[in-house]
Amino acid sequence: MPQSLECLRVLDLSRVLAGPYCAMVLADLGADVIKVELPGTGDDARAYGPFIKGESAYYMSINRNKRGITLNLKHPEGRALFLRLARWADVVIENYRPGTMDRLGLGYADLEKENPRLIYAAVSGFGATGPYRHRPAYDIIAQGMGGLMSITGHPGGPPTRVGASVGDITAGLYTAVGILAAVVERERSGRGQFIDVSMMDCQVSILENAISRYLATGQVPRPLGNHHPSITPFSTFKTADGYIIIAAGNNEVFGRLCGVLGVPGLATDPRFSTNPARTQNRDALAAALETAMAGAGTDHWLTALEAGGVPAAPVQTVDKVIGDPQVAARDMVAEVDHPVAGHTKIPGVPVKMSRTQGRVRRPAPTLGQHNEEILTQVLGLSKAQVDELRSKGAL
Repeated sequence: MPQSLECLRVLDLSRVLAGPYCAMVLADLGADVIKVELPGTGDDARAYGPFIKGESAYYMSINRNKRGITLNLKHPEGRALFLRLARWADVVIENYRPGTMDRLGLGYADLEKENPRLIYAAVSGFGATGPYRHRPAYDIIAQGMGGLMSITGHPGGPPTRVGASVGDITAGLYTAVGILAAVVERERSGRGQFIDVSMMDCQVSILENAISRYLATGQVPRPLGNHHPSITPFSTFKTADGYIIIAAGNNEVFGRLCGVLGVPGLATDPRFSTNPARTQNRDALAAALETAMAGAGTDHWLTALEAGGVPAAPVQTVDKVIGDPQVAARDMVAEVDHPVAGHTKIPGVPVKMSRTQGRVRRPAPTLGQHNEEILTQVLGLSKAQVDELRSKGAL
């Protein structure tokens, strides 16, 4: 089956998460992604556990579908090889601090001279401009400075990081969107361009409701636990044996919820008859709903609410997610055979396409696994030349 991006050539110089995640998204959709790593150590993520037979499961989960090469960019022959690869490529992705690649003579201004069609995407903590541009950043810094931690957690609790690395992942996804937009634009202009993505910018962009509430009211949003700031009920609620998620987004659904729980009078109670009233009296409503659900367990209420047309769900731990029949039906757990780790499972490809479906084609590369393949097939070097480059420290 053909894939959407199988003609796109990408050099991935990025490390850890934001850049590699972006490159993985492109690779999943068919792009030929060459991951460029430092000889000897490689991507920092290779040192992050847990490990399977010495290989990082973290690294393997976000570098699938890529070929791997090691290049010493500070070595003149390693740098020359990279320049040759840049002439071949459509896209370069890097997430060094702004200015790092320029000092190596491999920034956008340098590479554009070699390949005017090149799309150069740089992901960093704070972007290439502004007073913070030289500061280092990790996911938790982006979440904290971008405001997300200030609205996450329970009232009165400490600032709380979202459990997944959304500071990195949102930046990776936005970078992929930017790259694809630049590819489309290049069809018109014939020219590449520089893409500058800031992790902090991306956090600001996803605060949606929090920012709009502050700008409209002047009130600084605070943590609300699992409640929604403007839709009620929209949270987790205690049952006889656990918790259940209920999301009643309008009066009709709220009426059905009250009917299923056997408390129809709540739907006409002036405190709860409209969404603004329910939100204003959130605590009283939650207490009433939990009292109604106290006589039965989560499974009972899930069945009843589904039958009643009320959006509801369990709170699943990761083991339950992996075993969920919906996850299986959507092929969201993929299996690959890694040359060192062996048979492993990783998350699948979430974008489903009718004709050019993305797929997991290969496991993440071992360090320098495809040096010879890339240099001989892409650049036309001989095996003897590759061996010589390796002996000189260029690879």
